[in-house]
Amino acid sequence: MATGYTQAEKNIRKTWILMGGFLIFIIFLGWLFAQYTQNPIILYFAVGFALISNFFSYFFADKVVLSVTGAKKADPHVSDDLKIIRIVENLAITAGLPTPKIYIIKDDAINAFATGRNPKNASVAFTRGLLKNLEKKETEGVAAHEISHIKNRDIMVMTIVVTLVGVVAIFSDLFIRMSFYGNSDNKKGNGIILIIGIVLAILSPVIAKIIQLAVSRKREYLADASGALLTRYPEGLASALEKISKQGKSMKKKSTATAHLFISNPLKGDGKKGNFFAKMFSTHPPIEERISLLRNMDGNNIA
Repeated sequence: MATGYTQAEKNIRKTWILMGGFLIFIIFLGWLFAQYTQNPIILYFAVGFALISNFFSYFFADKVVLSVTGAKKADPHVSDDLKIIRIVENLAITAGLPTPKIYIIKDDAINAFATGRNPKNASVAFTRGLLKNLEKKETEGVAAHEISHIKNRDIMVMTIVVTLVGVVAIFSDLFIRMSFYGNSDNKKGNGIILIIGIVLAILSPVIAKIIQLAVSRKREYLADASGALLTRYPEGLASALEKISKQGKSMKKKSTATAHLFISNPLKGDGKKGNFFAKMFSTHPPIEERISLLRNMDGNNIA
């Protein structure tokens, strides 16, 4: 099994590959449309758009995520907030990481997520429902899972995906609209380019969704295992996931763009075992499978 260090290195490489691929894809779409309309300004726009989007996603995507989810900084003067602050601080010390910023989401559902571009700029968020409904060992299990996302550098890949997926969808929609409403005098002889561009523009949100799924599901299994290793108590997280699976609640502020960040899909009923299509298109593996894997671990073989 890969160590935490090798996994972190892989995730760093994947982040740069993802951002580089996004840059090339957007520029390619811009080039296609520039050729189609015979207007080079569109290519310059695409290059600038891609560069700015990459810069924004790297430095500000975590702030966007926290804002979209309605997360607010934990208040140490509130009893529940102070408890989670202490838990996160202790786990961060155990993991050898700086203590991440801690946020609370005012929501009765049981859920949590981590975000940020690196351990020095990381944040973790927990719902009020989690703080009120989980026992201490269960809360520690969830917090350890999120700390593991930070240590494994999962957060960098997963957070950037939030912005890039949205940008790809916007740019693709813009390309299609411009294709239909552009100047027809510039379109002669470029029918094939138009068809290729429209097909790519239509497929790009689907491709972006597939990327979103790919960067999430395997990382949940790894974070479960790493979290169990951190606490040396797999049952804590297993019990927490069991309560999450039985809660029957979706979050009030939920978005498909940020769903893959959470420990459990905030969209109610998504990815439950036995539903083939839900499982295939879910950003998370079935909770039942995760619980089973955790309960089959022992203190000497947490992997």
